[in-house]
Amino acid sequence: MEYRIGKRFSFDAAHHLEGLAPGHKCARVHGHTYTVEVVLAADRLSGPGFVTDFGDLAPFSDFLDKHFDHRDLNEVMNVPPTSELVAAHLARWFIDNLEPLIPGRLVSMRVAETPGSWAEYTPAGRD
Repeated sequence: MEYRIGKRFSFDAAHHLEGLAPGHKCARVHGHTYTVEVVLAADRLSGPGFVTDFGDLAPFSDFLDKHFDHRDLNEVMNVPPTSELVAAHLARWFIDNLEPLIPGRLVSMRVAETPGSWAEYTPAGRD
């Protein structure tokens, strides 16, 4: 049996995408209120019955606030700032920096630019 939890975070940022057809609206600098959803899993619950205490995810929120909120993602990332690549970038940071400190493991990272569209990154072997 596996337990899962999810937590949503948000940040506001600008970006533009290169290599699109002439006149494509995403080629122009524009902004979004991004929603990031972290999904964690564990085979066993820790403490009083947690996959991970939601409060232990505060360093991820701090990372988003410091490095992504009210920034130009083209200046923050070394790859095109598509939702797919933002999700992969955030997942790698989470796995490298926060996952060693918490009992749950990252299953997926979902990034939405709008309420109706999202991209999800699932690290290999974790779905």
